[in-house]
Amino acid sequence: MAISDIKEFAHLTEADMAAIGLELDAIRADVERSRGERDARYIRGTIRFQRALELAGRAALVGSRRRGLWWFGTAVLGLAKIVENMEIGHNVMHGQWDWMNDPEIHSSAWEWDNVSVSAHWRHNHNHLHHKHTNILGLDDDIGYGVVRVTRDEPWQRKHLFNVVWHALLTPSFEWGVALQGVSFGEKLPEAKAKIRQLRSKVGRQLAKDYLLFPALAGKAFRRTLTANFAANLVRNVWANATIFCGHFPDGAEKFTQAEAEDETRGQWYLRQLLGSANFDAGRALGFLSGHLSHQIEHHLFPDLPSNRYHEIQRRVRALCEKYDLPYTTGPFLKQYLVTWRTIAKLSLPDRFLRATSDNAPETSSELRFRAHGGPAGPTADPVTGARRGLRSAYAAAKRSWKGARSAAAVS
Repeated sequence: MAISDIKEFAHLTEADMAAIGLELDAIRADVERSRGERDARYIRGTIRFQRALELAGRAALVGSRRRGLWWFGTAVLGLAKIVENMEIGHNVMHGQWDWMNDPEIHSSAWEWDNVSVSAHWRHNHNHLHHKHTNILGLDDDIGYGVVRVTRDEPWQRKHLFNVVWHALLTPSFEWGVALQGVSFGEKLPEAKAKIRQLRSKVGRQLAKDYLLFPALAGKAFRRTLTANFAANLVRNVWANATIFCGHFPDGAEKFTQAEAEDETRGQWYLRQLLGSANFDAGRALGFLSGHLSHQIEHHLFPDLPSNRYHEIQRRVRALCEKYDLPYTTGPFLKQYLVTWRTIAKLSLPDRFLRATSDNAPETSSELRFRAHGGPAGPTADPVTGARRGLRSAYAAAKRSWKGARSAAAVS
């Protein structure tokens, strides 16, 4: 089972939960008070930079009958599409810049450069995924309805092709997100309206990338068409990798629907922290990921400016130290490969897997610690007096599991 009692799982008291909520609310208030001109310069500069990249890429493709110009134009156009998708579109539509009251970059007005309808994405992502992060049955982003990423989802024959489904989803990620926005379980008029909107957006997008811009390139029509296809492919692969690194490496926990009932502010914050993962990144990699290298901070504060996440991170990590909570992060390549390992592993029926849904590396539950006789609440180190909580419990459970394996091997 996934986590059904987050207080017990995190080894926290009711007072701890309330205090965590207040401390994170204070971080939010501090950032909101300090938003200003430097943040406005950042987003406006980012938009200018992205448009300059796209202009340079498309200009190079006009002369792309030369192979070198094709490679240059494709690379620059792919980079422009990544910046537009990750650092601009995704973050603008989260409302991170609504405080500026600039109609050009308001969350309600931005239509991004891919086949997904922005209004559909805002509903699915902002109002469903971020509200119900990693809650089984409520968050459609858990595997996107295609890939099995947790043992809490019962195994079916189709999961034998888990790796294949993800390999297909990766280069076609914008199409998967677009289709996710159309719920066929809705009432017929609403579903039909969404399908019409999606059809219109797809038509405009395909005409722009595969008719209009190739036609403007004249004799380089075919090369420009293939360059646009390649740039979209690069953007899709990168977006998929970034998103999966933030949601499915080891340590990004899953939750039951019972956990969301009567959830306090502190419990919501804690679920966002435990259900997300970062990857280590410098400024360049962080920028290209839309600052989703700080996925934990993004899930705690999805509508705060992305350029502030590296500042917020220091305070969030200090809070994790204070309450002995895990802060899941690691090198980008490691986090990405771990997600592929999990996807490959979960293609098998559960009887072939060593761990259970209570103590698997990709998700666990409070039963993981009951099985090892762990405390239900926080304790203190008898020597140092330092607080012991979930992070210490992880380490103790791991030692116990390794000890049990060694004893079994000897016997």
